[in-house]
Amino acid sequence: MKYWQYLVRRLAGILVSLIGLSIIIFTTSRVLPGNPARMALGALASEEQVQALAAEMGLNKPIPLQYLDYMRGLLVGDLGTSLETKRAVSTDIVYYLPATLELITVSMFLTVVIGIPLGVIAAQNKDGLADNATRLVAFFSVSVPGFFVAIMFQLIFGYLLEWLPITGRLGSEFGSGVSRFTGFLLVDTLLSGNLAAHVDAWAHIILPALALSLAGIGQVMRITRSSMIDVKDQDYVEAERGFGLPSWLVTYKYTLKNAFIPTLTILGLLYASLLGNAFLIELVYSWPGLASYGVTAVLNNDFNAVVGVTMTIGVAFVSINFLVDVLLGRVDPRIRLAMEEAT
Repeated sequence: MKYWQYLVRRLAGILVSLIGLSIIIFTTSRVLPGNPARMALGALASEEQVQALAAEMGLNKPIPLQYLDYMRGLLVGDLGTSLETKRAVSTDIVYYLPATLELITVSMFLTVVIGIPLGVIAAQNKDGLADNATRLVAFFSVSVPGFFVAIMFQLIFGYLLEWLPITGRLGSEFGSGVSRFTGFLLVDTLLSGNLAAHVDAWAHIILPALALSLAGIGQVMRITRSSMIDVKDQDYVEAERGFGLPSWLVTYKYTLKNAFIPTLTILGLLYASLLGNAFLIELVYSWPGLASYGVTAVLNNDFNAVVGVTMTIGVAFVSINFLVDVLLGRVDPRIRLAMEEAT
């Protein structure tokens, strides 16, 4: 089987997975207790008004027919109307998604620049002081809940030291001076030419991003360490040392490159999972992102928003995993060749 055939099969599997996800989340959202029409209109609405809205929303139809109607709308980008915001769910997702993407992207950047170097240092000092110290850091980061770390950061850096803001994305004094171009404040502040607001945006994002990245740092650190230890004693690495190449060159160019495959896989899974796992951090920091929007939708039985958010996260998850598969084939040709030779 050619590599491109493998990718086509992966795409077909992704499509089947997304259809399965849509069936499960759509059915679940429709059988939850409570009347969405009543919740949308409020307790003071008459029964006739509730029945009229239910008919308008198609809630009187059998669930399979409701699902087919939803899928027809989905094909043209219509995810229904949010009962909470009274806007199209697709509009809400476009509005809230950049805030979450910005948060998890900065979080992933911190995971890479902290986790990988510490993993390399641990591998270079196997069973030494640095290795044991990074092991403790990894255990702490993986075992302590992210929301607890987020609250501790607020207490230490917000209330005690007063170094950084602890809620929101931007100070209220900059609200009117920044235009929305992309929804990414780190970009919009630059496009607006407001450098002070750009610095303030960084100050607001650093604590939630660090709290969100902590568990990933521990995982990436340990995976990088294990992979580096497996690779660094191989013959070709010894040969490069024998040729007199500098130690840093052997470590970061030849050893880390071949040890990076498991780390890349973990990074892809982390980025996708953070889309769904960021809600606690967003709640703690009052971060107006997609995860926070999804939690509000669940609490208010806003079924269209629940399905829309879940499908968005699902599409992002499978897309990133597919991208990782493509990158693995490019980074390590042995994977692609082994697959082609196996058939």
